[in-house]
Amino acid sequence: MLLNRTTPPAARSAVQALGASRIREVANAGIGLSDVLPFWFGEPDQETPAFIRDAAKASLDAGDTFYTHNFGIPPLREAIAAYVSRLHKPTDMSRVAVTSSGVSALMLLSQLIIQPGDRVVAVTPLWPNLVEIPKILGAEVVKVPLRFGQTWELDVQQLLDALTPGTRAVLINSPNNPTGWVISREQQEIILAHCRQHGIWILSDDVYERLVYDIEPGEPGTRSCAPSFLDLADEQDRLVSANSFSKSWLMTGWRLGWVVAPQPLMADLGKLIEYNTSCAPGFVQRGGIVAVERGEEIIAHTVERYHAARDFLYTRLNAMRGITAPKSKGAMYLFFRVDGVDDTLALCKRLVTEARVGLAPGSAFGPEGEGYIRWCFASSLDRLEEGCQRLEQFMAKQ
Repeated sequence: MLLNRTTPPAARSAVQALGASRIREVANAGIGLSDVLPFWFGEPDQETPAFIRDAAKASLDAGDTFYTHNFGIPPLREAIAAYVSRLHKPTDMSRVAVTSSGVSALMLLSQLIIQPGDRVVAVTPLWPNLVEIPKILGAEVVKVPLRFGQTWELDVQQLLDALTPGTRAVLINSPNNPTGWVISREQQEIILAHCRQHGIWILSDDVYERLVYDIEPGEPGTRSCAPSFLDLADEQDRLVSANSFSKSWLMTGWRLGWVVAPQPLMADLGKLIEYNTSCAPGFVQRGGIVAVERGEEIIAHTVERYHAARDFLYTRLNAMRGITAPKSKGAMYLFFRVDGVDDTLALCKRLVTEARVGLAPGSAFGPEGEGYIRWCFASSLDRLEEGCQRLEQFMAKQ
């Protein structure tokens, strides 16, 4: 299109077409309302443990305010590689890169493997950032929805049918935000074999891998963890994994993450990091080191706490008229159906202003999420109970 001085300035069409965050839209409706109980964001109600904060403060006091390596400081890369090796297959630090947040990790990996015109398949409902990132890059996103039932489940054959020859990548987030779905080991084996056959990349969002419930205990000495493609894949497989310090170690505001990628991709990944953020702050990375090395007790406590919160909220919601809540197997959310509701954005705005309870509308996670609401249960039981009472009273008036 020919532009001239009378043409108003505008972003490129792919950006204009992006959907704005409907969770933020609901939260904005609560600005100025101090008595709202916020369960809309995926964030714990506890601050980062003191030993992590102390490590970062000591680093900052020592003057650690300079640029670091694109891939992160070696002690943190070594710590992450050792951590990943304990949970999954042996992983060398040469395949690990530190990023400025988990979402930055997802953007970097997408830039690394996705280009305009590519066909990308996503298992949904899904955190909107992960669906929109390929669109920013000019790719087409095809969605394969999870099935609603006693738990959210994947129809593997439906996914395989969508992963046609020529598909560039499949996006899988397990444990899943917003549904709490957890992929099984058998499903991973089937998907990996199919992707190997057709040369399809697997972009695995593993941010919630430590937050799993109702799993069979492993061998003595092993740690609780969701099934991961990193357990199965060889180094030459087309698998990239994104992770974050935000959820497992209560570090949402620190904006620190990492990626695991095949060795041949690392040089190009380094270039992308340089042109996106250059590096993560050194003092933040020092906090990450102690989190990885000393944080298992924090994770165990968090999982125990969230498990109790999940069970409590699951029981309370299913006791309410007009609500059906599947039991989540992981992450920190219940994604429940509200009978007769076809505009969850409007409903959640009303809940904020009329009931003073903040929840996330299902439509924020794509059209397939409409009719459902997400509740983050990373909170105390007393606070969850107060939220349930407010929701129950609101529903009784409808």
